[in-house]
Amino acid sequence: MDSGERVTFPEGFRWGAATASYQIEGAWNEDGKGESIWDRFSHTPGRVKHGDTGDFACDSYHRADEDVAILRELGLGSYRFSIAWPRIQPTGRGRALQKGLDYYRRLVDALLAAGIRPFPTLYHWDLPQSLEDAGGWPNRDTASRFADYAETMVEALGDRVSDWIVFNEPNIFTTLGYLIGIHAPGRRDPAAFLRATHTVSLAQGEAVRAMRAMRPGLRIGSAFNMSPCEPATGSAADRAAAERWHAFLNTWFLEPALRGRYPEAFPQGVPLAQMGVEPRDLERVRAPLDFIGINLYMRTVVRAAPEDVVGLGAAPVGAGGDEGPRTEFGWEVWPDSLYDMVMRVTRDYERPVIEITENGCAYGDAPDEDGLVRDDRRIDYYRGYLRALGRAIRDGADVRGYHAWSLLDNFEWAEGFSQRFGLVWVDFDTGERTIKESARWYARVAAAGAVDAED
Repeated sequence: MDSGERVTFPEGFRWGAATASYQIEGAWNEDGKGESIWDRFSHTPGRVKHGDTGDFACDSYHRADEDVAILRELGLGSYRFSIAWPRIQPTGRGRALQKGLDYYRRLVDALLAAGIRPFPTLYHWDLPQSLEDAGGWPNRDTASRFADYAETMVEALGDRVSDWIVFNEPNIFTTLGYLIGIHAPGRRDPAAFLRATHTVSLAQGEAVRAMRAMRPGLRIGSAFNMSPCEPATGSAADRAAAERWHAFLNTWFLEPALRGRYPEAFPQGVPLAQMGVEPRDLERVRAPLDFIGINLYMRTVVRAAPEDVVGLGAAPVGAGGDEGPRTEFGWEVWPDSLYDMVMRVTRDYERPVIEITENGCAYGDAPDEDGLVRDDRRIDYYRGYLRALGRAIRDGADVRGYHAWSLLDNFEWAEGFSQRFGLVWVDFDTGERTIKESARWYARVAAAGAVDAED
């Protein structure tokens, strides 16, 4: 538990913020950009709350300099953003669009000029629609297309970007996109889902090899959505179910990368045939990552479930536990979840380098009559999670950076604009930005390299 003393962070620790292309850029069909699966999905009636789309989003395609200026004003030293694949290759293959490359070059150059590390993610869910039409992630050929795209981006930016993230939350975009169908491309096909998970692991391995072949000195990782899995009761069945869910949620894409195998998430064994695993594939999925990115929002409570959608014999109970307060998204606030997850990864993977690539909360506080966004609940959230992270570092975890999700209020996928995660309030009609009080607080933490129990 939190003892209340000041928690300090190591010298050189990177304080940053994160965004994603479809959620902030807008300009969905400008300068030759191709259609993405999220363009198609959000334009399909009934898919996104209130019929919202990312057509305009935060207009960051036209306001990138303003966003960099905000990062600089807050004194943050790392900016995690993502590259829109269809802005580079409209159909997911072939020659790169110069205007797309130029946009990201300008962004990277502006960050470097401001003394901020550019920390790009190659894939944050906006697959070119043409590749989905050809089968999407369940199609093995998508892995080769992705490796070509990764090579293209390293060729374009590798002289000025040293740290890269391959995938954002592969467990989420495969599960919600191909199994449950509430995210793009909106398919509900368990067989396609299993194949998609393997194609993504192949793509991760192929991309890392292609990137390193071009520039051996790059530091490359992936950002995995993680959550410590606790049994709902002390029964042996629930304890075993929690471990299977941990394998499925937290390490399904990490074990192949680091150890060339899939974890034992399924009671009857890994369904290699249904996944489309071919001879020598388990060598191809290997990707010796230089760091493990952890996106974390809450803990997961798991119960044994004789019948579940994919055959794990396990299922989560709600959005976290029922002891902590809830964000406006309905997610439990439980700071110890970050400590627990970081320490488990530290133990299980022999103290790897870790970056916290996302952590944050949704609260809808708006500017008051003085023009201030007094989002005290967000400050309390960040204080709790950052103090838990500091304790993990004290207890031996090698964590090098933390990225608040998100820099900006933005398009929150199937929730549209109904959930505000940003340090900066955005008027979604005009794109106007207002720095929240939580951002001012976070800037003070970053400057001090420490978090107090209370201000």
